[in-house]
Amino acid sequence: MSLQIGQPAPQFILISSALKSVSLADFKGRKVVIHFFPLAFTGVCTTQLCTMRDSFGYYDGLNATILGISVDSPFTLAKFKEENNYQFDLLSDFNKEVSTAYGAIYDQFVMGLKGVAKRAAFVIDEEQNIIYAEVLEDAGQLPDFKAIAEIVK
Repeated sequence: MSLQIGQPAPQFILISSALKSVSLADFKGRKVVIHFFPLAFTGVCTTQLCTMRDSFGYYDGLNATILGISVDSPFTLAKFKEENNYQFDLLSDFNKEVSTAYGAIYDQFVMGLKGVAKRAAFVIDEEQNIIYAEVLEDAGQLPDFKAIAEIVK
């Protein structure tokens, strides 16, 4: 069953690209914009996160935190973050538990890959409830950035 608006967000602790533990609970009292993406260094994933990078000031000004999550290792994510100058944390869901909890995981992906995160976006409110949920089946599509910006406002 997919997550619904109004439900409590599944809690998690993941390792960041800086090799530090990051918990969703750390951000209670702030809105959190979570972007799941399939794989670092791919075209659409780079576009997705660069769009958020370029909008970072807008979200920061609204007391909102951006987090990017993929099944890549924290070491891969560190290089991806460095090369693209992302100001926000990239989190490794290497064990696929968070992607699964959020309903954002492919059983089968391209080239026979299994357990790759789907492209998805969630907005969590200050009380850690879901106020926006978008899970895309087509990895070539991008989330609705305008709708995300509106819900955070």
